[in-house]
Amino acid sequence: MFDPGLMDMIMRLRGRGVSENSILKAFEITPRKYFVSDDLYLSAYDEKRLPIGCGQTISEPLTIARLTQALDVHSDHKVLEIGTGSGYHTALLARLAKRVYSVERYLELVKSSEASLGRVDINNIVIRHGDGRYGWRGQAPFDRILLTVSVRTVPDGLLEQLVKGGKLVAVVDDELTVYEKQGSKFKEQVIVPMSLPMIEAGKSKII
Repeated sequence: MFDPGLMDMIMRLRGRGVSENSILKAFEITPRKYFVSDDLYLSAYDEKRLPIGCGQTISEPLTIARLTQALDVHSDHKVLEIGTGSGYHTALLARLAKRVYSVERYLELVKSSEASLGRVDINNIVIRHGDGRYGWRGQAPFDRILLTVSVRTVPDGLLEQLVKGGKLVAVVDDELTVYEKQGSKFKEQVIVPMSLPMIEAGKSKII
């Protein structure tokens, strides 16, 4: 069924420089309204953060698109996402990658994101309740790692979980930054200024 809000969002992303057709297609077939509460349906496609529970938010569509575009995901990639949140960004990554592993510190959000993902029929995602600062060593290495929260510095343990030639994308000191693994060193590239909520330590005990 035609969704005018969704189409408006796609056109807005195109106008703001999101040019990758695969990313725009992922947005088009993954309705954002399925990842917010019913009372926020009418705001689902607006260019603003929305609350999702546990004091957390779903980021603006343009922020999500820019993060995804910087990550440069291919169909054969194994991706690690730090911060599942609503599951919306997880779903978009799953449309682009072979498999997505996601770590979320709030168990309530793990459960709600899994329910939302069930509505869009995606089955190449595994979500874990844990402290995202440590990644997911048991499933490493990864072709791509995305932090959906900001950091002062990227934890070395996450960088170590990249394959050679792999990329990690994070907002570091309010700058969208890409780290590419080149042997034992990393090439660092700053893309644009960006603001995201700061990463939180530990695994929440809230049930």
